[in-house]
Amino acid sequence: MRFSEWFDEFELTMERELDAVVPCGACTACCTSSQFVHIAPDENDALAHIPAELRFRAPGLPKGHFVMGYDERGHCPMLVDGDCSIYEHRPRTCRMYDCRIFAVTGVEPDQPEIATRVRDWQFDIDDVSRWDSVRAAVPRDGPPIERALRALRA
Repeated sequence: MRFSEWFDEFELTMERELDAVVPCGACTACCTSSQFVHIAPDENDALAHIPAELRFRAPGLPKGHFVMGYDERGHCPMLVDGDCSIYEHRPRTCRMYDCRIFAVTGVEPDQPEIATRVRDWQFDIDDVSRWDSVRAAVPRDGPPIERALRALRA
């Protein structure tokens, strides 16, 4: 994939809160990596499809924000037989997630399954100055996902 094409799509996805179009194939690394999924108060459809016992108040956020945890294996509880059981109703966090941000920014994810998948992503770097400026904008400290996102929004 051409880097500039991906970057333009990523910017549009973030700006308009669109679903990311990621060619995941059979990969479920993000669903099996012990991640908490944020659910905002305006996500009525997702909230209606996620059982209340799986939602917890999001620490540090205003009332109405929730997180959904993971099971004893580190899997999303909505992942059933390798598929998302609420795919059409999944939270915005899931809709917008694109693990390719790690490959673009050079940030190593802290989840081994995602790190393995990220190593497979290859980009045709058709805009070297843009590529270099994204990589130069990566902060040194912070959680990997936040570091990658900050670099792309810089």
